[in-house]
Amino acid sequence: MIGRLNHVAIAVPDLAQAASLYRDTLGAKVSDPVPQPKHGVTVVFVELPNTKIELLHPLGEASPIAGYLERNPSGGIHHVCYEVDDILAARDQMKAKGARVLGDGNPKIGAHNKPVLFLHPKDFLGTLVELEQA
Repeated sequence: MIGRLNHVAIAVPDLAQAASLYRDTLGAKVSDPVPQPKHGVTVVFVELPNTKIELLHPLGEASPIAGYLERNPSGGIHHVCYEVDDILAARDQMKAKGARVLGDGNPKIGAHNKPVLFLHPKDFLGTLVELEQA
């Protein structure tokens, strides 16, 4: 059911420093910061030949990333995102197999302007999983 790895998201305490690390030290192509107010984050995309790294930084006090960074002040891997051909079919299949979909269970538009859902990390070996419509 899952397709290619779309991205690995890393929560970072300093977005400019993290972007500089990938751009200046590792030589990667790095996007400008993109605020995502509906998700409470600002993102920077690091483009790799086979996938992306999504650098996440809190946007506003209610950001879910703020809590993550309180528990992990240096930052760290926040989630992995897999593409699916049909997000509603994937959601229904996941729920039928006992996986918990976070939020109200309906897809939201993500940072790539495509529908996304998140699956509970306790159901996936401690890893928050994002599904994105391909």
